[in-house]
Amino acid sequence: MTGAKELSANYWDNRYKEELTGWDIGYHNPIHTDFIEKNYPKDAYILEPGAGSAYEVEYLWNKGYKNVYACDYAIEVKERFLKRVPDFPPEQYISGDFFALEKQFDVVLEQTFFCAIDPTLRAQYVEHMHSILKPNGRIYGVLFEMDKPEGPPFGGNTKEYSRLFSDKFEIYTMKKSTESIPQRMGSELIVELIKKL
Repeated sequence: MTGAKELSANYWDNRYKEELTGWDIGYHNPIHTDFIEKNYPKDAYILEPGAGSAYEVEYLWNKGYKNVYACDYAIEVKERFLKRVPDFPPEQYISGDFFALEKQFDVVLEQTFFCAIDPTLRAQYVEHMHSILKPNGRIYGVLFEMDKPEGPPFGGNTKEYSRLFSDKFEIYTMKKSTESIPQRMGSELIVELIKKL
């Protein structure tokens, strides 16, 4: 098991340098991008935390969403991303701690970032998400539904997630995903959580 103190920027950088990135599917996840294109205008402020290779950010940027941001602890992935997407503003790929972000967003794309952080930080995650979302802001994406106390990724279940989020968010959707890639089918939940005022 990897403990909270070990999940540093250096840890994630090394995972990318050593290509120990089984979570990286190599392309954007349509679960996220389809939702944005159907529900948000091109001037919406969008964040993908724990973005890694940030394929969703790249896709949306190329579709005209110019206020799309990525955030990741690992410096290595930002450098790779900017080589791949040279016209992307470097300041919109934030290398650093998600919990230090202060900017406000309309929607946050959750690509199992919640399941990559240490479970002791989950309540703090909920509080911080609430603080960086604009009124009526949403978290949309996927969480893992599996019993996996050792990680990352760390597991969880619908009951646990509902309990964690319900004080700060309306749970608009939390259901088994039927759109997951084959190797994740059955282990992902689609979530849409709306900020409570």
